[in-house]
Amino acid sequence: MDGPFVETTFHVRYAETDAMGQVHHSIYPVWFEEARSELMRQLGSHYAEVEADGFFIAVTEMWTRFHAPARYGHAVTVRGWVEAARSRGFTFRYEVRHARTDQRLATGQTKHICIDRHGRPCVIPPWLWEKMGVERET
Repeated sequence: MDGPFVETTFHVRYAETDAMGQVHHSIYPVWFEEARSELMRQLGSHYAEVEADGFFIAVTEMWTRFHAPARYGHAVTVRGWVEAARSRGFTFRYEVRHARTDQRLATGQTKHICIDRHGRPCVIPPWLWEKMGVERET
């Protein structure tokens, strides 16, 4: 993790759990998205600004590895950072930890591509590179 990262901590909500009392697997991508959004906010950019400028950052790939269950009432910390950046896209990495014990609960990754208003891949605008604070790989 060489570049900027974000940590956000919150309590697992009852609605996020399944019949086994564990956080449902479909919730982790929502938590990952919140980490991405918070990272952009902390870097001085809101995703709404990206869209208003005519660009969209579409998810092209996602995976999650579950290490231990998160449960209702647990405080969890979600950490997110940009792992790689190329001319047209970013790769974000995530780690979910139990906030009190620091036990690793899940890890994940999302890959994104920059597209224009017509859905065509395009180069990430220079102002977004500056705000993201990462170096572009060639």
